[in-house]
Amino acid sequence: MSIQVIILAAGKGSRMRSKLPKVLQPLAAIPLLEHVIKLAKTLATDKISTVVGHGAELVKEVFAKHDYLIFIEQTQQLGTGHAVMQADEHYADDDTVLILYGDVPLTKPTTLQNLLDLVSDSHPLSILTISLADSTGYGRIIRDSNNKVIAIVEEKDATLEQKQVKEVNTGIMAVKGFYLRSWLAKLSCDNAQDEYYLTDIIAMCVADGLQVATAKPSGEIEVLGVNNKQQLQDLERDFQQQLATGLMEQGVTLIDADRVDIRGELEVGTDVLIDVNTIFEGKVTLGDNVTIGSHCYIRNTEIASGTVVEPFSHIDGAMLGKDCQIGPYARIRPDTNLDDNVKIGNFVETKKTNIGKGSKVNHLSYVGDTIMGKDCNIGAGTITCNYDGVNKHQTVLGDKVFVGSASQLIAPVNLTDNVTIGAGSTIAKNVTEEGLTLSRAKQISIRSWKKPVKEQPLIK
Repeated sequence: MSIQVIILAAGKGSRMRSKLPKVLQPLAAIPLLEHVIKLAKTLATDKISTVVGHGAELVKEVFAKHDYLIFIEQTQQLGTGHAVMQADEHYADDDTVLILYGDVPLTKPTTLQNLLDLVSDSHPLSILTISLADSTGYGRIIRDSNNKVIAIVEEKDATLEQKQVKEVNTGIMAVKGFYLRSWLAKLSCDNAQDEYYLTDIIAMCVADGLQVATAKPSGEIEVLGVNNKQQLQDLERDFQQQLATGLMEQGVTLIDADRVDIRGELEVGTDVLIDVNTIFEGKVTLGDNVTIGSHCYIRNTEIASGTVVEPFSHIDGAMLGKDCQIGPYARIRPDTNLDDNVKIGNFVETKKTNIGKGSKVNHLSYVGDTIMGKDCNIGAGTITCNYDGVNKHQTVLGDKVFVGSASQLIAPVNLTDNVTIGAGSTIAKNVTEEGLTLSRAKQISIRSWKKPVKEQPLIK
């Protein structure tokens, strides 16, 4: 026996008012469906069946890299029961089939494992339910006098008495393959919506003399679906609050938990401090005693212990060593690797650059396609001119190189150890000797030059 997952992701999501299929709408910068796929992978090692419909080709394209996904197209939208019918050939009679939804992204693996553990010979079907203060719009769980589940009644088919029931169906269920196939074959669309309700198999299970088991999630957020942009935004804030709480439980100091966004994976050490309005995207690692100032954007980056990132800095695809000082207003672009004790100051941009231990680029400079040794000092307004209009070229600096302010290093160029470049120089040739290198035009004064005077307008 194995676990086979079927994800229902065929809905149009017309209330989203978007050309993007509902299951591709982003939650924490990740498509809703991807959250569900990641969840499914924690439980199933085999293929995952995904039933698609609206925008099927785009959904397939977005997830083409996931070779473990089997895409099954539901060409007619005839209800959840009909959607599961499309996956008939992708599970065996002795499998346990777990049915998930592409727009319900935040269910916990432990909750689903509890649901799966309830499936047995006497309980071949288990469903995830939750009690809501307002159950309007949901299928109601109907129990008998012995508290056993006997049916699920959809809102449009419910009586006034049934509509008072607070326990509702989440749609998520686990069922033995043999019974699922048998019950699906008996479904009818004779109901208010002319659809094949998957929930009708609950009554069939009872009619066969079998029992339906139920499990509950730890909270409502686990079973919330998304139908419109308001619900998407609400779920985003709930999810971010959940992530922020998790960080604080690990010992992270958040100046304001409502103003931190995590759009990927964030790993943290001890005594990390994160100020307000900071965004983490992709995979980010923060070492011990790292401080992140306000209004920073950090993506796919590793920051070692003791490093301080000052406010309004943008870091993407970088490796930052220990005890570095970054910003404020620094832009660290992909393939930047900083050794320990490096200083990148205000309005400095780096790209595809390795900077050695103890080196400083303090102000208003651009350093790209560069290898820099240790204990170098780059003056304000310095530029590595790495692009000739077609190709990129590299600048190489040895140890203890000093470059004066407002200098241009025209790549490819190599400055060896202990070289000093005077301020305002344009360096286009390799410098291999210690001492001072200058490149300046002769300064002249023209005494006969007259300062322009603004012409006065004619008076009419």
